Amino acid sequence: MNYPLYILFGLAPCIIWLLFYLRKDVHPEPKRMVIKVFFYGMLVAIPAVFLEMGFFEIVPKFAEKLGSSWIVILNVFVGIALTEEVLKYLVVKRGVLRNPEFDEPVDAVLYMIIAALGFAALENILILFSLGPGLLIKDALEISAFTSFLRFLGAIFLHTLCSGILGYFLALSFFEAKKRLKLLITGLAIATFLHGLFNYSIMKIEETIMIVNDSMVFTSLPLFIFWFSVLITILVGLAIFLFSGLKKLKKLKSICLPDLPKAGR
Repeated sequence: MNYPLYILFGLAPCIIWLLFYLRKDVHPEPKRMVIKVFFYGMLVAIPAVFLEMGFFEIVPKFAEKLGSSWIVILNVFVGIALTEEVLKYLVVKRGVLRNPEFDEPVDAVLYMIIAALGFAALENILILFSLGPGLLIKDALEISAFTSFLRFLGAIFLHTLCSGILGYFLALSFFEAKKRLKLLITGLAIATFLHGLFNYSIMKIEETIMIVNDSMVFTSLPLFIFWFSVLITILVGLAIFLFSGLKKLKKLKSICLPDLPKAGR
């Protein structure tokens, strides 16, 4: 059975990223809180699957006049990106914001990232499970390692960056009571748009590649270069913005505990 192998390779890249981000926290969070948020992040990946599948079935019925291109865009940006970003946010909103351990601005970013890593972990496992139990151990090992490596550099990193950006705006909202909702919506909109654009870029890249006689052939090299550049720009741009934001948040004063319930509304 290859399933234990799939679970290992599904979790491994997320654990590596988790250790990386935890080292960025000057005041380490309790291990029980980290595990709790990571686990809840995994749990919300389950309803995400069903919500996305339901959305994919409903949209074509209401968007026939829009055409197939717009249906794809709605599926990618709303059905997938918005659904996933909202669910990851709800993990932090319901499980962290009223907790006494949430005591400084940077925690909003950190816990959003932890929730995203939990979400990505189950996503990885489900993708690897789709390979089935029939592969030889050697083949399962090679495919799992390759898939995990690609997702480590791409999808998992994107999940952490998008959720981190939303966490950044969430942290800022604690200091701007009158702009709280506006900041939260802004963060969610940015995270959703870039998440959707990343996924859409991958789809366009796949359209430029064909496998002929076990060799990869480009149907349009210029389009491949363009969409690949979009992917890199999204990841690099988000990373620069997020780590700059973390430095800014670390300079802000700690959040007063009495204000936390308001922040969670």
